[in-house]
Amino acid sequence: MSMFDKPILVFQTDFTYKEGAVSAMYGVVKTVDRELEIFDGTHEIPQYDTWSASYRLLQCLAFWPKGTIYVSVVDPGVGTSRRACVAKTKNGYYVVTPDNGALTHIKREYGIEEVREIDETVNRLQSTRGVAIFHGRDLFGYTAARLASGIIDFEGVGPTYPVDEIVEHEILEPIIEEGHVQGIFEIDDPNFGNLWTNIPLEDFNRAGFQYGDFVHTKVLYHDTVVFEKDVLFHQSFGFAEKGAPMLYNNELMKVAMAVTQGSLVHTYGLSFGADWKVDFTKA
Repeated sequence: MSMFDKPILVFQTDFTYKEGAVSAMYGVVKTVDRELEIFDGTHEIPQYDTWSASYRLLQCLAFWPKGTIYVSVVDPGVGTSRRACVAKTKNGYYVVTPDNGALTHIKREYGIEEVREIDETVNRLQSTRGVAIFHGRDLFGYTAARLASGIIDFEGVGPTYPVDEIVEHEILEPIIEEGHVQGIFEIDDPNFGNLWTNIPLEDFNRAGFQYGDFVHTKVLYHDTVVFEKDVLFHQSFGFAEKGAPMLYNNELMKVAMAVTQGSLVHTYGLSFGADWKVDFTKA
């Protein structure tokens, strides 16, 4: 098998680059097989935030070649009885991750064909036995490398367990009515300070909102209104004045909110999660 026949490895973690954890994981991969290609998803997921890990998988996974092995390590339960697994998606990818909610969005969007618990008696770095706090290196990275290199096949990961036992976060559904839509901010764009809702563009349009409309927008935190304005809805940022809040269609075809050439999060003190509700009506 040439390097071009081997699956690509993509890593995402909450480790940052402030110390050597990412480097150590990559070193393990290259020790298993020097030919394996490794790419970064992100290493800036908020600490311990398994919801964000799940969402970033949804954001990126399907844009990689089929067969890619995505390694997602946000693991607040490292070293405990939580399952370490490899999931095979119905659209042709593998995800190596702790089973702690990180598979929520791809299970919902693409489906999980099969999931296997990593057999630590076989698929664990032997030189660090006794270390329980770095499964990103010793278990997930190592197993992903063995799978990508062809040393093991998917069955060699370990035993299967029922797909319906996969740990999932609750996903809230938007409420869609004529001229009125309610949802939540479900994730942020941390670099630009934008916030993405759980409202598909198709549903927003079906409710009667179109590009060029001004939309009466309320943001509630714990049911207290913290933002209320008429906001332009358009296809991209340049249609709004610099510094103005606006609504737009994001990269996942969902309604999102931004401040043009500014930060919605910093300007208005907003964030994301089930307690951050958004309410849209005709202006």
